Amino acid sequence: MALPMRKLVLHTAVAAAVLLPAATGPAAAFDDAERKEIETIVRDYLLANPEVLLEVQQALTAKQMAEQRDQQQKAIASKSDSIFGDSRDPVLGNPEGNVTIVEFFDYNCGYCKRALTDMVSMMEGDSELRFVLKEFPILGPESEEAHRVAFAFHDLHPDRYTEFHLRLLGGEGRANEESAMRIALDLGADEAALRRQMEDDSVIERIRDTYQLATELGISGTPAYVIGDEVVSGALGEEVLATKVANVRECGSTVC
Repeated sequence: MALPMRKLVLHTAVAAAVLLPAATGPAAAFDDAERKEIETIVRDYLLANPEVLLEVQQALTAKQMAEQRDQQQKAIASKSDSIFGDSRDPVLGNPEGNVTIVEFFDYNCGYCKRALTDMVSMMEGDSELRFVLKEFPILGPESEEAHRVAFAFHDLHPDRYTEFHLRLLGGEGRANEESAMRIALDLGADEAALRRQMEDDSVIERIRDTYQLATELGISGTPAYVIGDEVVSGALGEEVLATKVANVRECGSTVC
């Protein structure tokens, strides 16, 4: 038998309160007997139809993802110069390319190491691709040491930074000051000059600025990319990144 209209309304209100605990209002007007009866109805319904909870969770996840994307798009628009045009950042590929991929990376990130071959392959196959690297040491003191050497090396030898980057990120074992310095010296850097540059205030300033930018973009791990109007998290592979690049060329967005 169908529930009387009042019970149906009360059932709907209480179900909303149960599934979304933050809800307030109608449930507060129920007396104890009504509340107990409706709670029993809701419990029995959910036990018989548990897929409802999954549907609610999926809807909530979709809503949260949409809100996050909207927030990230606003952050990208407001911080565009810092993201795509900071003259302090290393640039690989074609400096005048018509599409830019910005990568936040850590030299000790296993997924970044795995994604390195994707970056190299994309640059070799796309002469109009510009890669901007955001040094983002988040995996401990050794990472920060390695990135400080990288900053200094880029400042002093920007023409040799690409080789430095490929060797350090593509190397075996954990990156630290020793391993980064060894590569830098092998590429012709002067150790005394490099160490002086490592202590320059601008190095700490750039690390701080990158952390702040990552926070505003909702980036908390590596690798993370900014392509067009989207933040892309994780080593998703060359095919995914290339599709987004093609979409940006076609319609100005990663999703056309």
